[in-house]
Amino acid sequence: MEEGVGTPPQALFDAMDAHIGERAAKGVFLDGGGLYGTEDAVNFVVRQGEVSRVDGPYAEAKEVVGGWSILQYESLEDAVADQREFAELHAKYWPEVTVISTLRQISTGPEAPGD
Repeated sequence: MEEGVGTPPQALFDAMDAHIGERAAKGVFLDGGGLYGTEDAVNFVVRQGEVSRVDGPYAEAKEVVGGWSILQYESLEDAVADQREFAELHAKYWPEVTVISTLRQISTGPEAPGD
């Protein structure tokens, strides 16, 4: 999402509480939370074998990760369908902002997904 768009509406918080609560009750939601903005972030950059610390704020940052969750599904199709529902909650309750909702698998080793 874009940095500095403000606090989401209470209706989205309420809808997300219900959404997450349902998934937690089913054992799908394992962990998650929101993230603060980048104003206090600390980054370490590795460039050509050298490590340097870069503290915020970052003028070039336009989009940031606003939150995260770890969920476990029976199938990829279930995960994709639920990710869409998550995105639709944001469209319904906070339509004035642009939110990109990304679904990624957690790697358990060097193999590719599906190996």
